[in-house]
Amino acid sequence: MQQLEERKIIDSYVMLIRQEAVGKSTSIFVEISLNSQSEESLDAFEVAVKNCPEIMECFLMSGDSDYLIRVIAADTQDYERIHKQHLSRFPGVARIQSNFALRTVCKKTALEV
Repeated sequence: MQQLEERKIIDSYVMLIRQEAVGKSTSIFVEISLNSQSEESLDAFEVAVKNCPEIMECFLMSGDSDYLIRVIAADTQDYERIHKQHLSRFPGVARIQSNFALRTVCKKTALEV
């Protein structure tokens, strides 16, 4: 462990909490396109994303959408709240496409070294 830490291979230590245990059993993958891809637009959007507690991951993408985010919610009504109060109000949002995960097939947190 010490060698891995010294070689900066270990990024951080975390405790993984089960979503179901905190009442957020639903994962929604959301593709978001912005009106502009200027540096200012991307920065403003990313600040808003980082301040939304239900967003667990966010990736800047190539392809049809600018961002792919993973949101956790209790159910569809909870996601509707998140959509109305957060996602649709983020700066520069032109399009939102949501996909609900039916079940997790595989989820890894470990890398081989």
